[in-house]
Amino acid sequence: MAKKAVVIGSGIGGLATALRLQSLGFDSVILEQMDGPGGRAYVHKAEGFTFDMGPTVLTVPHFIEELFSLERNLPNLEEPDFPSSVLGDDKRIRTGISGGPNTSRYVKIRPILPFYRIYFDDGSYFDYDGDPISTREQIKQLAPEDLEGYERFHEAARAIFERGFIELGYTYFGDLNSMFRVVPDLLKLDAVKPLFSFVKRYFKSDKMRQVFSFEPLLVGGNPLRVPAIYAMIHFVEKTWGIHFAMGGTGSLISGLVQKYQELGGEIRYGAKVEKIKVQRIEGKKQATGVRLATGEEISADLVVSNADATLTYLKLIDPAYRTWNRDSLIKLRKQSMSLFVIYFGFRAEGLELNLQHHNIILGPRYEELLTDIFDRKILAEDFSQYLHIPTLTDPSLAPPGHHAAYTLIPVPHNGSKLNWSVIGNDFATKILRFLEEKAYIPDLQDRLVYQKFVTPDYFQNDLASYLGNGFGVEPILRQSAFFRPHNRSEDIRNLYLVGQGTQPGGGTPSVMMSAKMTARVIAQDFDLSLQGDNNPVELSHPEFAQ
Repeated sequence: MAKKAVVIGSGIGGLATALRLQSLGFDSVILEQMDGPGGRAYVHKAEGFTFDMGPTVLTVPHFIEELFSLERNLPNLEEPDFPSSVLGDDKRIRTGISGGPNTSRYVKIRPILPFYRIYFDDGSYFDYDGDPISTREQIKQLAPEDLEGYERFHEAARAIFERGFIELGYTYFGDLNSMFRVVPDLLKLDAVKPLFSFVKRYFKSDKMRQVFSFEPLLVGGNPLRVPAIYAMIHFVEKTWGIHFAMGGTGSLISGLVQKYQELGGEIRYGAKVEKIKVQRIEGKKQATGVRLATGEEISADLVVSNADATLTYLKLIDPAYRTWNRDSLIKLRKQSMSLFVIYFGFRAEGLELNLQHHNIILGPRYEELLTDIFDRKILAEDFSQYLHIPTLTDPSLAPPGHHAAYTLIPVPHNGSKLNWSVIGNDFATKILRFLEEKAYIPDLQDRLVYQKFVTPDYFQNDLASYLGNGFGVEPILRQSAFFRPHNRSEDIRNLYLVGQGTQPGGGTPSVMMSAKMTARVIAQDFDLSLQGDNNPVELSHPEFAQ
């Protein structure tokens, strides 16, 4: 009889893990407290507009193809994870459909070019598309003194990418020894120093320093503090491009739900988990299921939490079963920034936009603004933002003659004590007025037909995110690898975690990697023998072997 698994949360991490559990032969049920799937990738629809409320940047499309290729009792957990068929400059997908054949049965994925248009405060911009000729030409125009520095940065980032992503991407740091083994290589690559300091070694101009350091903000990281291993994002994007799911990221979520149900999985909405049930079995703490807010109890052989890692322990585990010092250690962890997001629809007739699908609009300050957000935790007068206009690619997301958009502003998490119920409306007005006055969207106030905004309170209350963080624990050096929340609970057997708050970190590809890492340790702990395409893979773990 198949063992039963409960997965808490239907975000990308929860869905990807549940798919893998079905492929391992488990019978799984996903419990989602909201009225639809997606978690942070929830979809908001209103007045004919469709808005992705969460991630909109898709990279590494073969990770998605792997999920849609899973079959019942035919898991894919073996190496290599980066076969030659998806490596090399000749494999970059720049036109047409970028989803693989199995992906395309469920969702259509298209490449986006340029990846981002990055606007500077003086009105100039850089179209980042990963193309070596275009990149060098734009550097020559904006900061010719940085051409030689770019060449050196390019090679340094390549080395970090090859070691940190290709070779170590799926390394699970479950003990200190696993981390100590890779530290010498990371030190040699200078990958542990702060990213912005790393970038400053190669670029003289403020503009190029911003272009090649802003990307960790998309996964909740402060460029001034994240380790330089995050320079690999540059090469991840350069190698496999940036992509968009037609219909929005919500269509990818719908496809994953369909695939999961085809494999026999069950998903329940409005099913809020109140507690993870824990018992002492043979003297050891073990997860045995969950209790819902309705009082219903569901027994299981294992529990996987795609909920916020911090609140999984602080709220879902009874204090009697938590290690005595876990609460204090959890609260010492720095949480990532939060987000203020405005979703808006506007009339497009007679409007010419000098914008792209993805736009980064940088403010007059960079380092000081980051310090305000992450350290001082204040709402500064200036701001930077990510402006997303998906209807430039997919007009179906808005009524005819309209655009759907959202703009996302990094703000402090709720440890700041900012009262968003008081300041939220004025802040939203200020952001939209800026877009109009700076001519990013001319006459926006007159063209506006719909708007809604969310604050850190949405992340805290609706998404159950500790302090309203947007991306889990902050990805700083002392909270990376072994020091990041573990995918296998260190003190409760048969309890696992997955998602941006666990290893390896935030961002859609990392969350999919997290799901595979979690599935691997589950396979180890349940002493499963997995058959790869060509070679059998025997997985076992001495602590859990019976």
